[in-house]
Amino acid sequence: MFDNRTILITGGTGSFGKRFVSYLLAEAKPKRVIIYSRDELKQFEMQQQFNAPCMRYFIGDVRDNERLKIAMKGVDYVVHAAALKQVPAAEYNPNECIKTNINGAQNVIDASIANDVSRVIALSTDKAANPVNLYGATKLASDKLFVAANNISGATGPRFSVVRYGNVVGSRGSVVPFFRKLLRDGCDELPVTHPEMTRFWITLDEGVEFVVKNFSRMQGGEIFV
Repeated sequence: MFDNRTILITGGTGSFGKRFVSYLLAEAKPKRVIIYSRDELKQFEMQQQFNAPCMRYFIGDVRDNERLKIAMKGVDYVVHAAALKQVPAAEYNPNECIKTNINGAQNVIDASIANDVSRVIALSTDKAANPVNLYGATKLASDKLFVAANNISGATGPRFSVVRYGNVVGSRGSVVPFFRKLLRDGCDELPVTHPEMTRFWITLDEGVEFVVKNFSRMQGGEIFV
């Protein structure tokens, strides 16, 4: 379903974005793949790995509604992966987390409707279920915005859905690379938040596969778990 389609990925230089682009280039023949993110260095580094003729790299922030509208011209599908994800950083900088995760979500919705995008999937987190921290609360608010966006877009407008999964093993900034660093540095025990804590794990490939599957079966308004 991605053949001859234009796909935009917000936060596309992250772990998910790179693996999703790898899938698109290997398994489909997209018209264009647009990486929309704010870090020029990460985009430069990603360009060294993914430089197919269909690739486009847009500097921009999801907080910037006008830039999003420009970037989404002619786009068929959007994956919204941009977010501030670090729990302690969100607690210390709550307003910045809200600006990106909630206001940014609304900007993605508005830009998608303005450009008559076909389908939009927003990536969520298990922390949005009964949230106990600000990051989880902002992602819950974002999920609500994307589900409700179907009421605004009308019968012929974009379809919006949410994909919510657990912790991705080895993703950038996650606990596994942190644990590995501690072990390399000679640590003989690993810090765990609580001994009875349950952590839900998936691989990056499973996350990409789940998103791809849901693009084909989404009707609009689902939270795929």
